Amino acid sequence: MKFPYLAGLGAALVLPLGSAQAQPVSCDRACLRSTLDAFLAAVIAKDPARAPLAIGFRQTQNARLTLTDAGVWKTLSSLGPLQRRYFDVVTGNAAFFGIVTDNGTQAVASVRLQVRNGKITEGEWHIAHEGDPGIYGKGSKVVFNLARLAADPPPERVVAPDQRLPRETLVAVVNSYFDGIVAENGRAVLAHGGCTRYENGFPAFGGPLKPGQEQDGFQGKQDCTSGYPTLGGLVAARRYPLIDEEAQVVLASAVFVRKAGDPRRRNHFMEVFGVDAGRIRSVHAAMFYAPPDQPLPNWPPYDGNFPLITNPSPTK
Repeated sequence: MKFPYLAGLGAALVLPLGSAQAQPVSCDRACLRSTLDAFLAAVIAKDPARAPLAIGFRQTQNARLTLTDAGVWKTLSSLGPLQRRYFDVVTGNAAFFGIVTDNGTQAVASVRLQVRNGKITEGEWHIAHEGDPGIYGKGSKVVFNLARLAADPPPERVVAPDQRLPRETLVAVVNSYFDGIVAENGRAVLAHGGCTRYENGFPAFGGPLKPGQEQDGFQGKQDCTSGYPTLGGLVAARRYPLIDEEAQVVLASAVFVRKAGDPRRRNHFMEVFGVDAGRIRSVHAAMFYAPPDQPLPNWPPYDGNFPLITNPSPTK
């Protein structure tokens, strides 16, 4: 039996206050892992009935509403050599980040699932293929490098309990990264010198620094805090749906909105942040560049109505 998205229903059934079933049943890491694996297996088998989907299950693929008879349910055929899984027992979210075979070619993919009462209520995919439209739309190509991603993947680890930071601290560390971009000042970012950033596997770091910009990197090379004055934009609709305390990983999502008159496309991304000792060590993004008329991020708190227009022209 298929469970396409049902218009008019929320992401999960809401029961009256005071009901014995009003609160979601706890799902520990083993439960979240088995649910995530069942979902991925169902997608590969092209059989939604194999996944515990809730009534009203809602799914997007690159921010577009996608039914269970379309998108990845038709095109994704296997998981690749790089697979990472992260879990948040507080929010009931599970996530996969890695390489998949989609439409017959290898791609970078991330998916976030919301699990409530043993059922999957939300699925949020980001998928990038080599040759997808890039920052200037048609005629440009998205950044992409599977070999580098496989060589330097996101963390897979269990951090000792006495070395773990609390949830709110992890979010504050990651938010400093987005604040630094908006402020055009990499020194605002809580990051280790030489921190890495991969965009669909493409290394956005490691290049030489220009004369006079020696403080904008680490040991003469760019790192994840470099080049902010040239990015030019706002990091809007920030979300932190998954905090894996055991791995000290934060899954974050946002929309990069360009300044007025900037011809570059907005990009929407899901990023895996590895945090060590209160500072960012690595950033791995699955991202795409959205057409100017596509609503982003299509998840709360904006639900598809922000932003809706092209970059406005500067006012005089």
